[in-house]
Amino acid sequence: MLDPQARALIDLMEARGVPPTHTLTPQEARRFYRERRFFSQPAPPEVGELRELTIPGPGGSIPARLYRPLQAARQAGELPVLVYFHGGGWTIGDLDTHDTLCRQLANTSGCAVIAVDYRLGPEAIFPAAVEDCVAATRWVHRQAAGLGLDATRIAVGGDSAGGNLAAVVAITLRDDGDVPLRWQLLIYPATDMRAVAPSHSSNGQGYLLTSDSIAYFRANYLPERAQDSDWRASPLLREDLSRLPAALVLTAGFDPLRDEGRQYADRLSAAGTPTQYLCFERQLHGFITMGRVLDEANTAVDLCARALRQQLSTPHPE
Repeated sequence: MLDPQARALIDLMEARGVPPTHTLTPQEARRFYRERRFFSQPAPPEVGELRELTIPGPGGSIPARLYRPLQAARQAGELPVLVYFHGGGWTIGDLDTHDTLCRQLANTSGCAVIAVDYRLGPEAIFPAAVEDCVAATRWVHRQAAGLGLDATRIAVGGDSAGGNLAAVVAITLRDDGDVPLRWQLLIYPATDMRAVAPSHSSNGQGYLLTSDSIAYFRANYLPERAQDSDWRASPLLREDLSRLPAALVLTAGFDPLRDEGRQYADRLSAAGTPTQYLCFERQLHGFITMGRVLDEANTAVDLCARALRQQLSTPHPE
């Protein structure tokens, strides 16, 4: 069954007449998404340091935000870092919509987090977001020492569209061989833009993220359907998934993206990439940021942060 708290959230949104995302313009959808966080997200916890950054990118400056954990003042040496890409269908979301999550991940893991505000569609279509995220990760590696970070302990992560981008960044940097990543955190990632997995049918209506909204997001990001088969849009279609950084793939049982997330975890494992997979069976897409109204969101955040701490705890890879 669907988690009762998730059911209550859906019922409340329907009662209040919250418009489906696909019925809104991108500008309206961004505003709704930004404003809804005050209802569903916990209060942002205090962190040790918050610094606004500007990263040079292929399409201009990329805004970013550095979080150092509250306990960092008591730690000597450079911190490991998670480069984080927010979700939102490559159309909505920004540094503020995922601010609380990044603070939680930093404080619980003891790692720094750098959130990246990559370009969005439809103003900047594929592969603009990919290019920004690759450029930002390379910049973090180059500038690590000056930021008080350990260049040998860099992870990438993200939720939904951000999970897609993290997976693509990991593949790109493996192929180019210039940034040795340590880990991937893939939270209900989009991995196959063809939307053909069974969960797209079984969970396509009634659970916040619908087939209509998925089509809306895809059209804003990938205006040509032939682009669905490009591995930079659909990393599940990349033939070689070996020699990638270890991964944690987390999915939700009532999510249209559930099956393609599990398929990606299985492909990573089959290729010899150390991978853990976990499905929150009673949850829906987007739940991890909703800790004010969904208790399991806080469990998931804690799990991800503890895994991050464990994976980046040693100074150098074996």
